[in-house]
Amino acid sequence: MRTLLERVKEGGLPRHVAVIMDGNGRWAKAHGLSRTSGHQAGALAAERLIRFVGSKLELPYLTLFAFSSENWARPQSEVAFLMDLLTDFIRTRLAELVDAGVQLRVIGDRERIPSALRDQVADGIAATADGERLHLTIALSYGGRQELAAAARRIASDVVAGKIRPGDVDETAVADRLETAGMPDPDLVIRTSGEERLSNFLLWQSAYAELCFTDVLWPDFVPAEFLRCLAAYQRRRRRFGLVEGMET
Repeated sequence: MRTLLERVKEGGLPRHVAVIMDGNGRWAKAHGLSRTSGHQAGALAAERLIRFVGSKLELPYLTLFAFSSENWARPQSEVAFLMDLLTDFIRTRLAELVDAGVQLRVIGDRERIPSALRDQVADGIAATADGERLHLTIALSYGGRQELAAAARRIASDVVAGKIRPGDVDETAVADRLETAGMPDPDLVIRTSGEERLSNFLLWQSAYAELCFTDVLWPDFVPAEFLRCLAAYQRRRRRFGLVEGMET
């Protein structure tokens, strides 16, 4: 009998999967632990997923929502812990990412993050620039509305500078000015912990993404659950607004 992994690999994988990693705090509360312990467990879950995708699946793009622009409103001590956790993650796993052929990309407002993390991000991006097996994007200090506003400002500047005309502003012009320019849009967006919303994540890019919501809290999100989400995706028919039988 074929395993779930074998069936999923034969069923046709998406090019790009994006994950909203939610539930660290509730996991910690359920286990009688601190929120920081929940974030540590969540970091381990992220490492586990990256290793699994990079070694077991030919899935070229994986995006993880690590810290939103709204998360800055959390208690300062928790934010500082998360920044240190992300810094340590990149520093301690960088050699592994390079060896695994991972190319790192970070989207979001880097100016708001601490200088130590900003420097580590720059080092990680440079060190993994030649990776071709998996394009790993970390959304850090990221907000979809903020990204769209920034793209609008770039378009306005280009119009004022005479680089483009107002009539040239179309979907391609917007997409080319997003932080994800050059990446395929996500085919599948997964959110853990039972919440069913995008929470300002890849709003433009997810226009036609399939959505998968799972009750599993992020620290408990194991590769088998990821495969179940992929299997659910494979059972859907993506028509992109067309009717059954029409070519996409």
